[in-house]
Amino acid sequence: MNFAKYLSVIAISMLKFAGGPLTGLAIKLSWIETAICSVVGMMITVFLIVFSGDFIRNRFYKDKPKKFTKMTRYGVKIRQKFGLTGIAFLTPLLFTPPVGTALSMAFRFDKKAILLQMFISAAAWAIVQTLFFFYVKDLIFS
Repeated sequence: MNFAKYLSVIAISMLKFAGGPLTGLAIKLSWIETAICSVVGMMITVFLIVFSGDFIRNRFYKDKPKKFTKMTRYGVKIRQKFGLTGIAFLTPLLFTPPVGTALSMAFRFDKKAILLQMFISAAAWAIVQTLFFFYVKDLIFS
């Protein structure tokens, strides 16, 4: 076991989910190790933001006016149509783990629900993306 390889995949997945499966492929981890490390990386970010989100919001964003960007408008549309499930589903694909979790916290969803939905999404997308990248690698480099 090489913990440095695992930590590499975890660290990348904390910031950009798709980077985890690509990193695991590049450093020659098995697909299951890569998928597990990708889930762990995303969930570390989710835990950190969920349990420090109120502190950060109260400390730094208390009196600042709200700014509507394209991303926040898109997040509002997703929330209106699909709720937390939609945000969690798109977090590994479109949003990054910090942005998707912060968006969920901003809409004041239940913390347990955020953790559960993000875990389900991370696990599903880790398997799909990892298998996809490993399969495409075999097609390209065979």
